[in-house]
Amino acid sequence: MKKSRFPDNQIMAILKQAESGIPVPELCREHGMNIDNFYKWQAIFEGMDTSMIKRMKELEDQNRRLKKVCA
Repeated sequence: MKKSRFPDNQIMAILKQAESGIPVPELCREHGMNIDNFYKWQAIFEGMDTSMIKRMKELEDQNRRLKKVCA
């Protein structure tokens, strides 16, 4: 899987800026990202904090390794 260009803490900061009222197209232009990525992150990470995102990614990695062992 391709590694994200944005670290977890930066993703959270971008989502919090959007919650504070900054328009999404302006945010995307400022950070040099696609609007689709923003909405994908919002669907996945909304309501989480940085530690929860880190734990989720660890579990996904572990699940991927276990699937490889079973295959």
